[in-house]
Amino acid sequence: MENLQEQIFQLILHGGNGKSLAMEAITSAKGGKWADAREKLDQASNELNKAHYIQTSLIQGEIKGEAAEISLLMIHAQDHLMNAMTVKDLATEFVELYETIKLSGGISL
Repeated sequence: MENLQEQIFQLILHGGNGKSLAMEAITSAKGGKWADAREKLDQASNELNKAHYIQTSLIQGEIKGEAAEISLLMIHAQDHLMNAMTVKDLATEFVELYETIKLSGGISL
């Protein structure tokens, strides 16, 4: 198993990748590239799932009495991941909204 610092950096890495892919999905949807937008959302989900797996293993370790050291880096990683998850959820809504508006002949994008 990786040491704690490596796990923290993996949380930051996968969270950042997920957030970036979610933002790319919004850009694709804005340009009417629905398949690309959905693929980016799927990729974002995969990245966030990897981060969530690490987070879950840390939580399970704590439940077993293997408490992880709380550090500024750990707090940053958790904050980074939660923000990425929020951005991905919002990106999903934006993609659906852009598609609905565009296909209904509504507002010109």
